[in-house]
Amino acid sequence: MRIVDLRLRFFRIPLSGELAWGRASRMTALEHALVEVELEGGAVGRGEIAIRPTIYGETQESVLGALRYLKPGLLGRRADDAAGIAEVFRRLPGNLAAKGGLDLAIWSARAAAAGVPLKKLLPPEKDRVAVAYILGLGDEEAVLADAAFAYERGVRVFKVKVGRDLAADTRRLEALKRRFPDAALYADANETLDPGEAPRYLMAWREFGLLYVEEPLPVELVRERAALKARGILPLIADDSAFTPRDLARELALDTFDVLNVKPARSGFTASLAMLELARRAGKRTMVGSQAFSTFGAYHALLLALRGTVTEPSELAFHLKAEGGFFPFPKIRGGYLHARDLPEEAFDEEAFARYELRSSTSL
Repeated sequence: MRIVDLRLRFFRIPLSGELAWGRASRMTALEHALVEVELEGGAVGRGEIAIRPTIYGETQESVLGALRYLKPGLLGRRADDAAGIAEVFRRLPGNLAAKGGLDLAIWSARAAAAGVPLKKLLPPEKDRVAVAYILGLGDEEAVLADAAFAYERGVRVFKVKVGRDLAADTRRLEALKRRFPDAALYADANETLDPGEAPRYLMAWREFGLLYVEEPLPVELVRERAALKARGILPLIADDSAFTPRDLARELALDTFDVLNVKPARSGFTASLAMLELARRAGKRTMVGSQAFSTFGAYHALLLALRGTVTEPSELAFHLKAEGGFFPFPKIRGGYLHARDLPEEAFDEEAFARYELRSSTSL
């Protein structure tokens, strides 16, 4: 069970269309990395690293540097030494995606060493989870076409990006509701609303049945966020404001949100499980986000979303937008992913090679 090596492999999977969000962020491909953790005896675990410069401030070069920095503290350490691994991670603040993917890989390595699939370490605690699909900013007809694409593949909940043109955003939400009357919608503002205008838009969105709004206000406006939550216009989702358990403790103390969005891309399994439990104890609802993972990372997010502490639809359908993948992912049926459909977990090296950008890098 002792860690003997780390490797990093970069890959790129094109998207069928652009995803735009926030004030200026956009992506046209999954340009991610796969970190491999090898244990004595040869067991290997893998985790996907979602490289997001505009969200976490991480690039391919910084991820490589972070893992090289962490490697000496991890070599020789048991993969099940959670406290020791957490202490190594604390030596490098930030670098959330690098550490999140590494944590996923360590869990996967533990399962490989035990000769069991990862779903045995994280067994489903419920039969199914409702699935949400992310719709980016853009032309109304293009967004409607994207929604139709996902709807045809079983999606019945849409997370709709808003914030660059709120009047146009509202028209787009109304159009989605007309086109898909049986689908549920919620908005993700990515911190773009102004405190003065936010209540007006939240009230308008409530009128045609939005479930909730994610991060309507900038994270640093703590008092304003708490005040908006206290008004109870629509349930508020914490995402950017609660990256880590430490962030979550602050947000719980200030009572700034109703629903917590946990993303294993930045908190792995270890911190994500802790955050789900903290939220449960505080009486908060929870969901899981995949951070636009490929099917491989989305499978890890799905295992987390099947925990009993997850109460809301979870963002597990972004992989539908990717033009390819290297891991089997269950079909969405009637708006849900079902535990009984969890796939076999053998890593497809040949499929991965089609998207790999460079050969394996020993750290």
